[in-house]
Amino acid sequence: MLSVQLYSVRDQLAADRPATLAKLAAIGFRHVEPFGLGSPDRTPAERLTAARSLRADLDAAGLAVSAVHAGLPGDLAELEEECAILGADTAFIPHPRLVPGFGEETFADPARVDAFADVLGAAAESAGLRLGYHNHWFEWARLPDGTTGYDRFWQRTSAGLLAELDVYWAVAAGADPTAVLAALGDRVTAVHLKDGPAEPGAPQTPIGTGRVDIPAVLRVVPGIPWHVVEIDTTDLDPFDLLSTNATALTSI
Repeated sequence: MLSVQLYSVRDQLAADRPATLAKLAAIGFRHVEPFGLGSPDRTPAERLTAARSLRADLDAAGLAVSAVHAGLPGDLAELEEECAILGADTAFIPHPRLVPGFGEETFADPARVDAFADVLGAAAESAGLRLGYHNHWFEWARLPDGTTGYDRFWQRTSAGLLAELDVYWAVAAGADPTAVLAALGDRVTAVHLKDGPAEPGAPQTPIGTGRVDIPAVLRVVPGIPWHVVEIDTTDLDPFDLLSTNATALTSI
C-alpha cells in the first residue's frame, strides 16, 4: 500500500496543516507517515495534545496513518499513547540521536553499535506497539573487522525489531538495496522510495530520473506492505513531485 512521509511537506505543514493534508488527499494519498512523535522538546501532555490535534486534521482530510517516525522516550507508555491516538501500531526510530545517549557516530564504533542494538531490541520486546528502525546512509560505516555498522546492528538486535529501508539512502551508502531487503526478510514492513543523485544534500528528482532503480528493487522483493513516498530536499514543487512519484509507483 502507498503512504507519504509528512516530512516531505514539513514547511507547508507548519504554514497551514489542514490545507497541506487536503492537498495530499487530493493527490490520491489515503495514508500518511507522521514524524516528530516522542519528542524530548515537549512534555508528555504537550505531545498528547499535539497528537489529538493532528488526528483531528487527518480525519478532516480523510487520511489514515500507516506508521510514525518517533524518538524513543524514557517511558514507552507515552509513545504508545501518542500512537494509539493516531491509530498507528508501528513506530520507526528514524535516527540514533532520537535515542538518549546515541548519535550518528554510533554506527562507526562496534561497541556503540552493540549498545544501540541492545537498547532498541529491548524496547521492541517490551513495547505495546511494533518498533522499528529507519536508516540513512551513515549506518554503512566500515568497522575495523571489515563489516558495516548496519549489518552488525541487525545481526545483534532482537528479531522483534522491524526495519523500514530507505532505498535511496542505501544506494547513497553504496549498498545493494535488493541484497539488504533479502537479508532482512520479513522484518521489512515498509520502504522509503525516492530518486535523484543519491548524495546527501543533493536535490531529489522524479522516480526514474536518478540513480535508484526502484522498479528493479520492487520486482525482486515484492510483497513489502508499505511503499512510502518521501522527499528530503528538492528544487521542484514538492506536491508535484509527490504526485509524479505516486503515479510512477502505482504503475510498477
